[in-house]
Amino acid sequence: MGVLKDKIAVVTGAGRGIGRGICLNFANQGAKVVVNDLGGDRNGTGEGSVADVVVEEIKELGGEAVANYDSVATVEGGNNIFQTCIEAFGAMDILVNNAGILRDRTLYKMEENEWDGVIDVHLKGHYNCSRPFVRYIKDSNRLDCRIINMSSVSGLYGNFGQTNYGAAKAGIAGFSRSLALEVAKYKCTVNIISPGAATRMTLDLIEAVGGKYDENDWTQGPEQIAPVVTWLCSEAADNVTSQIIHSEAGILGIMQQPAVIKSFTTENLWTIEQLDKLMPELIEAKKHHDNEVSEKGVPKKV
Repeated sequence: MGVLKDKIAVVTGAGRGIGRGICLNFANQGAKVVVNDLGGDRNGTGEGSVADVVVEEIKELGGEAVANYDSVATVEGGNNIFQTCIEAFGAMDILVNNAGILRDRTLYKMEENEWDGVIDVHLKGHYNCSRPFVRYIKDSNRLDCRIINMSSVSGLYGNFGQTNYGAAKAGIAGFSRSLALEVAKYKCTVNIISPGAATRMTLDLIEAVGGKYDENDWTQGPEQIAPVVTWLCSEAADNVTSQIIHSEAGILGIMQQPAVIKSFTTENLWTIEQLDKLMPELIEAKKHHDNEVSEKGVPKKV
C-alpha cells in the first residue's frame, strides 16, 4: 500500500524528465495520474504524443493514468487539464505544476515573444492550472489537497542569459507563498521545489560549463526529484507548507525565506550622509549572514 493510495493527481509537463519521474513515482505509490504534456520541443514549439508513452508505462506497472495534451499557457488549457482529471477519475487531490520551456538569451538580444513565451508557460501556467483546482477545492470543500510548484535556482539566485526564466521562477515562489495562505483553511498545502537535474531542458547548460552527463549516475538524473515530491504530497507532510525544498545532485535541502537581517530606524527622512554610513553596514551584515548560511547549508551525509 503506497503513501498516495487512492489519491488523484495532475502533473503538467509530464512526458519527459522530472515530470515523467513524478508520474511513475506517484503511480507506484498508489495514485491515479493525469499525464499532461504538449509534446513540444524545449522551446515550446511543436507537438507529440510523449504523454501517451508515460501513460502506457504506468499501466504496465498496474496503475491508472490518462493523457492530456493541452497547453498550460492558456486559461482554456488549464481548464481542460482540470476537466480531464474530473471526467476520468471524478475528483482531484494533487496538482504538480511542472511544465516549462526555455528561450535563453541576454536581455539585450531578447525579443518580446521570447520573454512572453517563457512567462506564459511558467508563471501564467501556474495561474492557469491552479485556479480551476483552487475553485474546486473551495466549492466542493475538498480537504487535504496538495499543490507543488517548480521554481529554480535561476530565479532564486539568478543566471546569465535567463532574465525571462529567472523572473518567472522567482514569481512562482512569490505566487506559492501567497497561495499557501489562501488555501490553508482547506488544509491544502503549497510547496515549492527548486530542482537540479540533467534533463532535455538543461543538458546544453551543463555541457556549456564543461559538465558531462552520465545516464547511469542517479544523482544527475531527474528521478531524484520524484520521491521528494511524493513525500510532500503524503500525509506525513500535512503541516509542511510554503517551503522551498532544494533537490540536486543527491542533495536534499531547505531554503531560507525572505527576511530582514539587520535594520535601522530614524525619526526623519533619511539623508545621504546617513545612508553613506548605514548602507555599508547593512551590506556587510548581509555578507556575514550569507557566509553563515552557506556554512550551515553544507550537506551532511546520511
